[in-house]
Amino acid sequence: MILQSLNDYYHRLAADPTLNIPRLGFSRQKISFALVISMEGKLLQVVDIRDSNGKKSVPRQLVVPEAVIKSVNIAANFLWDNAGYVLGADAKENPERVKRKFSAFKDLHNEIGGNLDDEGMSAVLRFLESWNPSEAYSLSYWEEIAAGANLVFQLDGALEFVHERHAVKDAWLRHYIEKASNFIASCLVTGEKKPVARLHPKIKGVRGSQSTGASIVSFNLDAFDSYGKKQNFNAPVGEDVAFRYTTALNHLLNIGSRQKIQIGDATTVFWTERDSPVEGFLGMIFDPHEYAGDIKEVRDFLEAVREGKRPSDIGDEEMKFYILGLAPNASRLSIRFWHISTVRDISEKIGWHFRDLSIVKSHDNDPDYPGMWQLLRETAAQHDSKNISPLLAGAVMRSILTGSAYPQSLLTVIITRIRSDQTINYLRAAMIKAYLCRQFHRNSIPKEVSMSLDKASKNIAYNLGRLFAVLEKSQKDAIPGANTTIKDRYYGAASATPRTVFPQLLRLAQHHIQKAEYGRRNDGLIEDIIQNIQEFPAHLGLDDQGLFAIGYYHQRQAFFAKTEQQQGG
Repeated sequence: MILQSLNDYYHRLAADPTLNIPRLGFSRQKISFALVISMEGKLLQVVDIRDSNGKKSVPRQLVVPEAVIKSVNIAANFLWDNAGYVLGADAKENPERVKRKFSAFKDLHNEIGGNLDDEGMSAVLRFLESWNPSEAYSLSYWEEIAAGANLVFQLDGALEFVHERHAVKDAWLRHYIEKASNFIASCLVTGEKKPVARLHPKIKGVRGSQSTGASIVSFNLDAFDSYGKKQNFNAPVGEDVAFRYTTALNHLLNIGSRQKIQIGDATTVFWTERDSPVEGFLGMIFDPHEYAGDIKEVRDFLEAVREGKRPSDIGDEEMKFYILGLAPNASRLSIRFWHISTVRDISEKIGWHFRDLSIVKSHDNDPDYPGMWQLLRETAAQHDSKNISPLLAGAVMRSILTGSAYPQSLLTVIITRIRSDQTINYLRAAMIKAYLCRQFHRNSIPKEVSMSLDKASKNIAYNLGRLFAVLEKSQKDAIPGANTTIKDRYYGAASATPRTVFPQLLRLAQHHIQKAEYGRRNDGLIEDIIQNIQEFPAHLGLDDQGLFAIGYYHQRQAFFAKTEQQQGG
C-alpha cells in the first residue's frame, strides 16, 4: 500500500508542469560546481553554482541522469559525479582506485556519446581524452570539490548544462532502456508483467540515515533470499514503479519541503490523494520553523478546527490523506508508522488535539497552537531535542492522528521533569491537560479540566495544587526576594504524598500570613480551598498528580492576572 500510494503520488506530481519532477531515467541530485569547457574540450573555468542559504552555500538541486547505486563498487554516473570520477583526482583515496574511477567515467561516456552528433557531448569527450588529473589540485574551489562535491559540464557560452541538451538526454534514455532488467515478473504494486528492478534507487533526506541514501526494500543477506532469487527479485517491483515511488518520496524529503516534519528520530512525510491546502499546512502545524499561527491561512484553519467547525477552502474533505514515518536502521529504513485517513478526519483530529491543549497562557507570547517539537522538548532533559524519546514522539504523533489516548509515558515524563526542575510552564500544563482530557473522554469518566481556574471544583488533587500555590505565595509575600521557596523543597512530596507535607506547610504558612502585607487575603483563600479537602490523602496516583499540577498552574495564573489588573487600575 505504501509503494502504491507513492507511485500514484508521482503521477500527480508529474502532471504539474511547475514542479519539474524528474522523468524515468533521471533523478534530482545535489550539484555544487560546473566545469565550463570549450568546443575543443579545454577546461576554461570552474563555476560555483551553489545556492546561498544565509551565510552558507548549499548545493543546487539539479535533475540529472539517474544516479547509479554505489557501495564499494566502481560505477560512474553520466555527465555528473564527484572529482574522483570526473577529474580522476582524490587526495584521500588510493591513486590506483581513483585511476579506475576516471577510466570507468571515460568508458561510460564513450559508450553512450561516442557516435552522438552533438557539440556538447563531443566537447566532453575531448575533455576526458586530454585532461591531466594532476591539474585538478590547482583548480579554483579545489578544497570544496575534494570534500565530495558533485560536478557537471557546461559548454562555453551555453545557458544549459550538457546533460540538459535534447540529443544528450535522448542518448542517455536509449542507454538506460537497453540496460533495463531482463528479469520479467508480475509487479507487486501494479500487477503487470514487466522488467523487475534488481536494486531500487536510494532514498535520501531521512535524518540519521547514510548520506548516500538508504532503502525501504532491500535484500542484502543470503538468509533473506528464497527460491534461488537474489536481491529485490524476492519482492518483484517494476523498474518504472521503483523509480516513481523513490522519486516521489525523495521529493517529499527534499530540503525545504513543507510536507516533511521531524519528530524525534522519525522523519515524517505526508501527502493527499489530490491537491489540498491541508497538505501544506500539516508541516507548519506540527513542526513550525516560524510561528505557524502568524500565517493567516494556517491560523484561520486552526481556529476553525479547534472550534469544531469545518474550514473553508480545503477542497474535497473525503480525499485520502497519507502519513509515513521513517527512521534510520542498520541497513535500511524502518517504517515507524503508516497512517491513511481523509482530509476531513485529519482536520477533526488536529482540532481535537488543540482543543485538548487549550489552557490559560502564562505569557502573551505563548503560542496558541504549539508545534509538536515545542511540546516534546519540554519532556527532554536540558530542553535538548536530542533527548526526546523516539518511542514517545511516535506514540504522541499516533495519538494526535488517530484521536486515541495520549500515552501514559507522556504524563510520566512530564511529572518527572517537573519534579526535577520545579518548572510548571504553559506547555507542560497544556500537555497535562490534554492527556487528562483525552483519558477522561476515552474512559467515559465524568470529569473535566477547565482552561483556567475552577473555583467550584471539588477534586481533592486539583485543590491541593491550588493550596500549594497559595502557600507558596504567602511565603513570597512574607519574604520578598527569597532564593528558594517551598516549591523547590516540597513540590515532589506535596504532589505525591500530601499527608506527609501539608500539615507542616500549613503551620509554616501561619507565620508567613502574620508577617505578610496581604496575609489576611491569603488566609481567607486558604480557608476557602481547604473546605473542598476533607482529608490529606496519603498518596496521589499519576493522574491526580497531573491534576495537582493543573491546580497549581491555574492558581498561579489567577494571581498574575489579578496583579496585572491592579497595576492597570
